Order: sequence, then C-alpha cells, then structure tokens
Amino acid sequence: MFVIVSVLIIGAFVSGAADVKAGSGSAELFKRIQMFSDAITLINSDYVKKVEIKDLVYGAIRGMMQTLDGYSQFLDEESFQDIREETKGEFGGIGVEIGIREGFLTVITPIEGTPAAESGISAGDKVVKINGDITRDITLDEAVRKLRGVPGTEVSITVMSEDGEMSDMTLKRAVIKLKSVKEAKILSGDIAYIKLVEFQERTARDMDSALWDMKKKGAKGLVLDLRNNPGGLLDSAIEVSEKFLEKGTLIVYTEGREVSDRTEFLSRKDPEHFDMNIVVLINKGSASAAEIVAGALGDNNKALLVGETSFGKGSVQTVIPLRDKAALRLTTAAYYTPSGRNLMDKGIEPDIIVTSSDRRGPKGSDEPADADEKTRVFERIEKDITLPDGKNDKTREAAEEKEMEDEQIRTAVNILRGARVFEANRKKKEEATSEKAGADN
Repeated sequence: MFVIVSVLIIGAFVSGAADVKAGSGSAELFKRIQMFSDAITLINSDYVKKVEIKDLVYGAIRGMMQTLDGYSQFLDEESFQDIREETKGEFGGIGVEIGIREGFLTVITPIEGTPAAESGISAGDKVVKINGDITRDITLDEAVRKLRGVPGTEVSITVMSEDGEMSDMTLKRAVIKLKSVKEAKILSGDIAYIKLVEFQERTARDMDSALWDMKKKGAKGLVLDLRNNPGGLLDSAIEVSEKFLEKGTLIVYTEGREVSDRTEFLSRKDPEHFDMNIVVLINKGSASAAEIVAGALGDNNKALLVGETSFGKGSVQTVIPLRDKAALRLTTAAYYTPSGRNLMDKGIEPDIIVTSSDRRGPKGSDEPADADEKTRVFERIEKDITLPDGKNDKTREAAEEKEMEDEQIRTAVNILRGARVFEANRKKKEEATSEKAGADN
C-alpha cells in the first residue's frame, strides 16, 4: 500500500509538464513528498471513513494552489472544460469576473449587460456568501462553479462593500455572451468613442473596422473606454496597442522567477491609427489586458489616461495540462509596462483623476491587509446579523455611477478638444513663422 501511494503522489507532482528543474532542491522536494505520502497512507488506513485516494490528491493540490496567489488554481476535468468553453465567448452565469484578494472572494469587475451588472454589483465588492454558504476558505475554482450554472436558474449571494455594508441578492443566471466591442460612435464633432469590454480573438479587427468607419465620418480623436474591462488575451492586447504605436515600440514585458525569463513584446506592424489623439478611460474594474493597453499607450506618450487607478491584475496565468484531464492554472510571470511599472496588485494611476460616485473598489495598496479583518468579517456573518435588502440602494448607486461616468467621458472629450485647438494654433504659428522667414529672404 505504501509503495503504491508513494508512486501516485510522486506522479501527481512531477509527471507531465511539471518536471523538476535541475538544481531546484530536488532532494528537499522528494523528502517533503515522502512526508506527504506518509500522511496520505495514514489517512487511507486509519481515518474513520473510507476516502478515495483521488479525492485526497485533488484536495492537496487545491490546498497548494491556495498558498500561492488569488489567480493560480487547480482545474479538475470539469473545470478545465469550463475554461475551454469560456474562451469561446459564451457561458451560463451571472456575468462577473472574480479573484481572491487579501483572503476575500473579490469582484474584479461585473460584465456590462449581465445580471451582475444590472444588480448594482461593483468592482471591489467582496462576495461573502454564495447560496447561504460562507466563502471564508473557498477556492476560485469552487466559487466559479457555484456562480455558474444553467441559464434561468437562480443563485443567492451576499456582497460586502468596502465600507462594510452588506447586501443580499438573488440573481437569475443568463447566457453570458462576451462581445469585445460594446459600443462605437461619434461623441462630438470629430471625436470617436469605442468601449471595449473584453480582449478576445476578434477584438483588434472589430475595433479597427469600427474606427475606420468613424474616420470616414471625420473622426480625428478617440476616447478608448476600458472601464470595467477585466482583460482577456495577451495577443489581443498587443494587437490593439500596435494599431496606435510605431513599429518596434515596446508594448509590455514579462518577468518570471529568473532574470533570464524576461520576455518583451514589441509592436510588429506599422500603425493604422497613429495620427489619432487618444484618451484612455480606466477605473478600478480595468484589469489584466486592459491595463496592458493603458500602460502601453500611456508610457509611450500616445494617450492620456483619465479616470481611477486600475485593479492591478498584472500577472500571467499559464494553463498546464496534467493527468486525469486536469490542469494547473499557474501564475508564471508578472507584467510590466514599458516604463517598468509592475502591475501586480498595484494597478495604473491615471494622468488625470476623475472619480465616479462609487468609491468602493480595491485600494490598490501594497500594504498587507489587517490580519484580523477577515476573521472579524466572517465572525460578523456567522452571528447571523440581519442583512438589509440592498436592491434599491444598489440600483440607485448604479444609476449614479452611470451619471458620473458621463463626467469622465466629458473630461476626455474636453481634453481632445483642447488638443485639437492646441494643434491648430501650433500649425498657425509654424505657418506664420515660415511666411515671415520667406519674406525676410
């Protein structure tokens, strides 16, 4: 029995894509695996009830992933399949991007037009209950599985805002269709507006098509709205960025554990829209690929950033297949903007801060969370304190946020108008100087 268990555990840790690197402490690794094998052998032989070896191994791997960060996770066969379906751009759920931050299940951003967004859920809300179960030690995998489901079915959640207010709500799951270009229109005169809600395979092409249509109508400036955009594909972020940046320009780079792991991503094509003045809108719901685009355009002096500090999900997750049709979704590197800003947990600060009415998002601070905060929060919940039905307040707050978001757009439009006036005056001065020089000659 002992030998069989040892083989199973060693296989789970070091087989397939997870080969042990030379010089990485192999002796220490196998020593700890031996101890782990002893523990499983004892549980298998002496625990009060029969436990499947597979369940023990899967549970152990999930536990390991929880010690890493809020984005790494173990994917069993079902979860791995869910990931594949999500990349197709359609799934059943409430429409919310989530992660583990400071020990809490935290909303990165609600996806616009979904049950989550319509209920008033905001970036930074902490999901403290799902269907009555407290999320104290929930894994990201478990949370996603509980929130997703057959369209038309319901899920009850309790969310806590940054100021500690609790709200109970029951949401009806829907088919979540992820369209990357949410809106494209002429805002004012020659100023175009494009809202991207996610970075998918077709995002750059769809954005490009919409932008060319608006340029034919006279658009010269662009408001690129990345608010509440949770990210998506790295390749898509690069393709969008290189539409506006000169060929060979650094867009983003990643650094892994070793210095030699640095990888740079440069613009590979001549820009199709380099001539446009750009303002990028970001907020606390802008994450991952959205932050890459904002950082690339901002650091290369191609755009002004307006709004609020972004979420700070600047890490690379690689999906690595394992045995049993399972996989690891493992953080393998961190993203850096061209100027060297590390995006992990910090986010990007805008050039011009224009806040919305909803100030409940993540603080984006490097300071560690109060060690007792999580305990206090869940003790409060476990005491069955009566929670208010926050539906009306949430709806009102959502409406107020939308109104304030218009202020952010107005700020962007005013900036582009100012840039247009400045450019026109500059050209007039250049022409006048040229004419004067010609007359003097």
